[in-house]
Amino acid sequence: MMFKTNKGIESMIGFQTETKGDIKTKGTIRIDGTVEGSLEADWIILGESGHFIGDITTRGVLIGGKVEGRINANESIEIKSKGHIIGDVTTPKLIISEGGILEGRSIMHSENSTVVKFQQKKEDH
Repeated sequence: MMFKTNKGIESMIGFQTETKGDIKTKGTIRIDGTVEGSLEADWIILGESGHFIGDITTRGVLIGGKVEGRINANESIEIKSKGHIIGDVTTPKLIISEGGILEGRSIMHSENSTVVKFQQKKEDH
């Protein structure tokens, strides 16, 4: 698994919990409920029952549930067999297990480059 320097889960959003808003935390967060907003954390684990709607900025993320939004990871993105991403991903390392789904573009960069947060795209009217 990708969390070589992980010392445990510092934050958790449990099953059947629904929340809206932006989250910024150090360390690892595990999400088993539903979150809508933006998320910035060192490491993210989205459990099979987890559903995240919004943009993610992280070192690494493990997707077991569903993400609707963009993911920007400095180290890696791993989509497990029941994981599903609808949106673009930017990372130096992308792992998709058999059965995992990515509906979007993947942008690969070297691990030495700095990833910047996604900026909102202006819509043409």
